[in-house]
This record gives sequence, C-alpha cells and structure tokens, in this order.
Amino acid sequence: MEISPSILTANFCRLGETLGEASAAGINWFHMDVMDGNWVVNRTITFGPALIRSAREHLGTKAFIDCHLMITNAEEAWDQYVDAGVDMVIAHIEAVDDFPALISDLHGAGVQAGCVLNPSTLAEEVLPLLPDLDLVLVMSVVPGKGGQQFMPEIEGKVRAFRAAIDSQIALGGRATKLMIDGGIKDHNASMVAQWGIDIAVVGSGLINERGTIAENLDAIRTALKT
Repeated sequence: MEISPSILTANFCRLGETLGEASAAGINWFHMDVMDGNWVVNRTITFGPALIRSAREHLGTKAFIDCHLMITNAEEAWDQYVDAGVDMVIAHIEAVDDFPALISDLHGAGVQAGCVLNPSTLAEEVLPLLPDLDLVLVMSVVPGKGGQQFMPEIEGKVRAFRAAIDSQIALGGRATKLMIDGGIKDHNASMVAQWGIDIAVVGSGLINERGTIAENLDAIRTALKT
C-alpha cells in the first residue's frame, strides 16, 4: 500500500521544506486538499491552483500530484488545477451533476480522473463509473469536519470497490486505483491494507512534531508488515 501525504497538516511557511523531506523519504504521490469555503461543512478555505503550481515547481515533474476538489464548481474549475500541474483531479460524486462528462473532459486534457464519495454515500452511486475512472477515493471521515475519528464502518464499501475493481481488471479493464482518506495512522494502516486499499492518504500521522516524515513513514511501513 502506497502512502500519500496530505499537506494540510504542514506549516505552510515551511511547505517547500516539508515537500522536500517527504520526497527524500521516498514518497512520490502527493495529495492536495482543495476546499472553497462553501461545499465542506465547516466552510474552510484551504488553497488553490497557485500553491499547487508552486508545489509542482518545487517537486519537479517526476512526482505525482493529485488534487481532491471539495468545491461546488469542479465541473467549471478543473482546468485551473490541470494548468497548475496536477496529474489527477479527484472530484466528489455528491458535487458534480454530470460525472461522465467530467471524466471525459479530464481525459481529453491528458490528466487522470478520480471520484470521491463521502462516508454516507453508497458505493452503488460510483460503481457504474469504474470502467472509466483512474481512481476511487473512499472518505473515512466527513470532509471538512474537524476532530473526527476513523470510521471503520466503511469497510464493506471499500471491499465492494476492491471486488469490483479486481473483477474489472480480470476482464481486461482499467486498473482503477483504490484510495482511502481520513484518520489513517500507523495503528490502522495494516487493517485498511488488508481491505484492499492501494493508496492511503495520511495527514497528521505523517506530518507532525513527534517525529520526522521519514520516521513516521517507517512506523507505518513497519505496521504494514505485521
């Protein structure tokens, strides 16, 4: 299971240093959480294309950058993030009116398309899109709501996506990636890996004052071996 840092827990005054530290630790996939102050429940504003462009310039072309758009107008604004240098745009099924059209637009622009669903959203709303999706992100917390614990009740949903993706691959279809985000730490990383997760987004479990990113990443990787 690959680990991707969410930069929201970083000190933005030292963001370049944090990105460099993560890259030096062997991390290649970076997760950018974009909130517009409207769609998420706590009305938080995080950052936009300008910061992502700076991250891309700092990391270079070899790093993989996705942006998780927790915004109301992803269908109109996605091209700003593509121009900023992201490799993948992940949008919420709950916030997009015509998701097949968005997927087509993203692929036409030469970037990957991801779909994310909230803990309360049924897998059945996304499963029909799997043949064209590069990634499905299952939220294990409610986006924008602070102080939440990991929601283990999403296990069934994750396993449903894993089975559907494996079946799709077996039939020669797209190797859609399965990602999880929210409350992932070293103590539950092994569990979600066993569910079939390909990429785990980790925020405070990776970027914190208790240890370096390399040390925290090593703790997670050690846990994955148990």
